[in-house]
Amino acid sequence: MTIRNSMARLGVALALVSVALPLQAQMRPLARPADLAIPSPEEVVTPASATPAVAPAAPTVGPETNLPIPRFVSLKTDEGNARRGPALDQRIDWVFVREDMPLLITAEYGHWRRVEDRDGEGGWVHYSLLSGTRTVIVDEDRMPLRSRPEDNAPEVALLEQNVIARLETCEVDWCRVSAGGYGGWAPKTSLWGVGADEVLD
Repeated sequence: MTIRNSMARLGVALALVSVALPLQAQMRPLARPADLAIPSPEEVVTPASATPAVAPAAPTVGPETNLPIPRFVSLKTDEGNARRGPALDQRIDWVFVREDMPLLITAEYGHWRRVEDRDGEGGWVHYSLLSGTRTVIVDEDRMPLRSRPEDNAPEVALLEQNVIARLETCEVDWCRVSAGGYGGWAPKTSLWGVGADEVLD
């Protein structure tokens, strides 16, 4: 009788151990701290309480020049290095090789300007390589220059695609440009280097 009770107690104890082990196993961490990856800033979730009620508006003027950002300028030289960061020891990612090429300034830092070309390529360029002279690139093949800002005005010349022209003035839909000794009006939609709603006197 005593042996039976002992065996019964042992059976209950074994049963309890077999039930308890899975519970203990579930409590173990799935990975050691050394195996855990540090989340990137994009993966970090900010608590709702820490989120500001209103996001700050993006700056509309450059901190160095107080000029509008973004804005168009042109390349002053026939070669300009676009670097990964605003310093001479930063890697060169892109080299612009067309003098008077229009570029879009998207940021400022000290003597450096972050610029993009028509294809979105670029980087940080020293301000001494840039000019405030406005130019545009012709986006339309054999684009007619017209004597007046009207679709049916006489043609003055035809400009090939990718020609760089000097920007003289702009109305809402038309810009007056000059290239190769010719001057005339072109639809703004056929040019890159001027804002869609930009008006220049």
